[in-house]
Amino acid sequence: MKRRLLTYLLFILTGLAANAQDITVEAEYPSVVEAGQQFSVSWTVNSGGGQFTAPSFQGFYKLMGPQTSYSSSTQIINGKMSHQTSYSYTYYLQAMNEGVFVIEPATFTLKNKSYYSDSLRIEVVGRGRPASGARTGDAEDQDDGSEGNVRGDLFLNLSVNKRSVYVGEPIVASVKIYTRVDLSGINEVKYPAFTSFLRTDLETPALNSLRQENVNGTIYGTGVIQQFLLYPQVSGQITIDPVQITVLVQQRTGNPDPFFGDFFATYQSVPRAVASRPVTINVRPLPGTKPDDFSGVVGKLSIKSGINKDSVNVNDAVNYRITVSGTGNLKLAGAPVLKLSPDIEVYDPKITDDIKNSTSGTSGQRIFEYLLIPRHYGDFTIPPVTYSYFNSSTGKYEKLTTEGHRFHARKGTDQNAGITVYGGVSKENVKYVGKDIRFIKTSAGKLVRSSNIILSNRSFYSGYAIALIAFFTILFLRREHIRRNADITAVKNRKAGKIAVQRLREAAACMKRNEIDRFHEEILKAIWGYLGDKLNIPASDLSRNNVSQVLRERGIPDETIQGLTELLDSCEFARYAPSASGTEAAHIYEKASAFIRTIENSTGGGR
Repeated sequence: MKRRLLTYLLFILTGLAANAQDITVEAEYPSVVEAGQQFSVSWTVNSGGGQFTAPSFQGFYKLMGPQTSYSSSTQIINGKMSHQTSYSYTYYLQAMNEGVFVIEPATFTLKNKSYYSDSLRIEVVGRGRPASGARTGDAEDQDDGSEGNVRGDLFLNLSVNKRSVYVGEPIVASVKIYTRVDLSGINEVKYPAFTSFLRTDLETPALNSLRQENVNGTIYGTGVIQQFLLYPQVSGQITIDPVQITVLVQQRTGNPDPFFGDFFATYQSVPRAVASRPVTINVRPLPGTKPDDFSGVVGKLSIKSGINKDSVNVNDAVNYRITVSGTGNLKLAGAPVLKLSPDIEVYDPKITDDIKNSTSGTSGQRIFEYLLIPRHYGDFTIPPVTYSYFNSSTGKYEKLTTEGHRFHARKGTDQNAGITVYGGVSKENVKYVGKDIRFIKTSAGKLVRSSNIILSNRSFYSGYAIALIAFFTILFLRREHIRRNADITAVKNRKAGKIAVQRLREAAACMKRNEIDRFHEEILKAIWGYLGDKLNIPASDLSRNNVSQVLRERGIPDETIQGLTELLDSCEFARYAPSASGTEAAHIYEKASAFIRTIENSTGGGR
């Protein structure tokens, strides 16, 4: 009987080993999908214990994955046993562009040996063609910017108000969700990088509820997740990558009750990933040659200027203000160029913005405040300033001109009024003051060689050597101190005696004050704290049995251990016996001190 059982087990192990050597990696995927459709790709490996490596999915947008599942089955047919084990790795993808794409093989590595699947060939067709063989995913078809081609129960739409703009012309982008399933919330939102755009987030109300909307005869719950204001910075065809979100879908668990229906049904939140389709914007360059006074703004502007004074003293400041207002990306508006007299000193302008962003674009004003300081007295003129921008509605450059301004600089009334200043430096005729200026001596003078050089002194090198030795000595002692204190257990062991002595002193003080109850409490704290630190026993494991066992292992005599037990019994009994006297307390104090000295001498003081 035993021989038959061993033969049967050997047969099973041989069959399992033969199956383990035949490792396969099989892929399951749709051969044709529609642009914007979500689908899944699964690889099944008939072995475990190895490492699975997925390909790069070039040409597709990866939504989720991998989701791993495991299955195992054993069959016995006509006395022959077969065992099958499989691991599945599932990825959820979304098709973006039309064409034929080839996904490289997946790799499974086990015991330094690699196994490969077949490469995947997937054709992505337009929405007008049927996608035969494609899996039905979460929102098979998604919006490409127009809501006329949408299908599915859940999809995301990234829409823009313009598809063709000039460089610097604003675009309003909106991320909107459409659903026919119950949602419990949005778990995660991943926005693209908006490469080649200057992005400004618009204030969007929180999505607390959905609004019903008719899309081609189908009622969807819709809501705007976020809106952006985009300013393209380069020309050409710019593609905005998809926006990806993960929502929580309410799904019913179990079967409905035949009597009560869905009244007692339970639901769970299941994460579900959806992504919008990429959007391509045609950005046109600004035509012609830019004017020399071009501000960099594309939109519609107006300009005005003014000064705060028309008469100042020499070296006093005049505040010259230029206000540029209108619509467009005013944050990129450059400072106007002033052409002033060289007798006027001008500082860099102070820039103040009063700008608001909305779905209509950016509007407001940018103020440039210049500080002008006349360095001569007389009449001065601020010539008109020209300022150009590009009007996107007319497709032409338009030039704005401010009005000219005049002001008068009068002489001051103080004693320095006659001094002319350029750039903050006084200009006067050089006056000779005999006591203030010394002539340069041309004779060499008497030179004496100095013999008192520190490097030639022998004591310098001796002091240097002593300082070097002291440095290395301090360095060695410091490292030794760090090394000794790095071991917390050893530090507690070394300091156990000192801490116990401090607690015994506190107990002695309590005994002198006739605080007998607190005296016994301090004695117990000293003994138990000392044993825990000295014997490296955690507070949770600190008991009489554990302490006695560790003391015996360290060679402490049984008489000392018995004395410890009697000491603990005396303290614990005295805490609850009001008749304890000062003589008994002094006896307990001596026994505790003697016990600690005995342990310190037996273990060498923890060194």
